[in-house]
Amino acid sequence: MKIFVSFLLFLPMLLFSQTNFEKAEKLFSQEKYTAAKPIFESIYKENPNQLKTIEYLGDIASNLKDWDKAAFYYEKLKTLKPNEADYYFKYGGALGMKAQTGGKWVAIRLIGDVRSSLEKALVLNPNHIQARWALIEYYLQLPAFVGGSERKAQRYSNELFKISPVDGYLSKAHIDEYFKRYKNAEKNYIKAIEVGGSKNTYHRLAELYREKLHQPEKALQVLQAYQEKNKS
Repeated sequence: MKIFVSFLLFLPMLLFSQTNFEKAEKLFSQEKYTAAKPIFESIYKENPNQLKTIEYLGDIASNLKDWDKAAFYYEKLKTLKPNEADYYFKYGGALGMKAQTGGKWVAIRLIGDVRSSLEKALVLNPNHIQARWALIEYYLQLPAFVGGSERKAQRYSNELFKISPVDGYLSKAHIDEYFKRYKNAEKNYIKAIEVGGSKNTYHRLAELYREKLHQPEKALQVLQAYQEKNKS
């Protein structure tokens, strides 16, 4: 009987927490991050080990470009659940953005942790697409004297082909674009459209025409082709 009474006393608190969580979750889905943040923080204060709340707080910090806070929450996630690949990917990504925005010495201090976190994500989930994309960017952005390498970026692009051909073509195009091989990038984006045909593939090609090849008329044609293809 005492257990039942305790449960009844606890139930309103539980329902209140669920209601708050749902409210914060809705705000997050609407990209109202500053409004969702204090609600999730209050839930976190009550239950500091609730994984989904911590992940939302990390994602909010990422969207607000507070990379220190994002890394703090993602590190806690991988401590609480060390076999979850996504947590290592998000932690490595937050550190990577901190390295990118923090200057040369911050970058040098963090690059090892960025790489090891992303590689750990691949160990835990060999089919993790986003971690491979992050490693491609890592090796493109990293100066050669500390390990940057197109060859290593291409290695992860080749691995993407085996998992997702459209991501393989998109990553090849991205690498070509980074090195200003715009015609090669164009060919790979067109192949990505042929294989995948998603909105993203069309938009990436249109952006190449508009921003790099300075052909706005071609960009418009690509976007019109997508709209025509997806007429209801």
